[in-house]
Amino acid sequence: MNEQTNITIHTPWPTRLGYALRPLLWIGPALALIVVVVLWPVVVLIHASFQNIAADGFVVGGAGFSNFKDLWHEPALKGVVFRTVIWVVLAVSLTLLISLALAQLFNQHFPFRRAARTALIAPWAASVMMTALIFRWALDPYSGAINIVLHALGIVHRMGSVQADWLGRPGWAIFWMLIVAIFVSLPFTTYALLSGLQTIPDEVYEAARVDGSSPWRTYWSITLPLLKPAILVATTINVINVFNSFPIIWEMTRGGPGYETSTTTTFMFILKQAFIGESAAMSVVNFMLVIVVVLLFLKTTRWKEQVND
Repeated sequence: MNEQTNITIHTPWPTRLGYALRPLLWIGPALALIVVVVLWPVVVLIHASFQNIAADGFVVGGAGFSNFKDLWHEPALKGVVFRTVIWVVLAVSLTLLISLALAQLFNQHFPFRRAARTALIAPWAASVMMTALIFRWALDPYSGAINIVLHALGIVHRMGSVQADWLGRPGWAIFWMLIVAIFVSLPFTTYALLSGLQTIPDEVYEAARVDGSSPWRTYWSITLPLLKPAILVATTINVINVFNSFPIIWEMTRGGPGYETSTTTTFMFILKQAFIGESAAMSVVNFMLVIVVVLLFLKTTRWKEQVND
């Protein structure tokens, strides 16, 4: 009877270490990019928020929590935060509703569907800053294309009047900024939802038709529940993008008149021009607000259950 002999080969530890570090050749550049572009600026930002920084950028000394205290006593802060919440909720909600309709449309077969899908990418491919500038020029009270059309239709009676100065009135300015925010957010959101629609098996819809389910009943009971993972991804990314949307607001109104159209992002930039340390504190608060909002959203939507489903 032959006895089976187990032979154990001992690999030298330098070789084992080389095997363990080999994945770093692939993920190392990505990790380095995250550290340099994301983590290091956050560390510098937090450090700056506790420094007394002069207007010329030189650090005078430590400031403790005085920058945060000064920020808390800013008269405009309460309105800016409230406006930011309204801005994010309206922009993300309206974008999602319109994108649901567009995704459903582009999921159907119709002539020139490919051309229509390609055209939808244009607002996404264009610079957000340039899009905001184009809308600002189009809303010019004297020569803007939008006002010319409204004047021709009789909606605006006198060009150059207060009635035509849309961006000079806070309520209308926020309305037009929301239009731009929705316009630039639609392509990504629509394509994210469209990809979700295309993963739903046709057999599910066939079974619903056999059971006599109406189109609306099918949409609410089948399509929307199966779209939840795509909706979750699109909403999360849109919340982050809209919350940090600086070019739209800055290029269209500079956050004015006063602070009437400012969000926390533009308010942070305005503070930087005179109070660098306080601006850094606002940046830290803004960063924490984004994290809290996203975590609350993920918790309320039970994202792990949606992904596992």
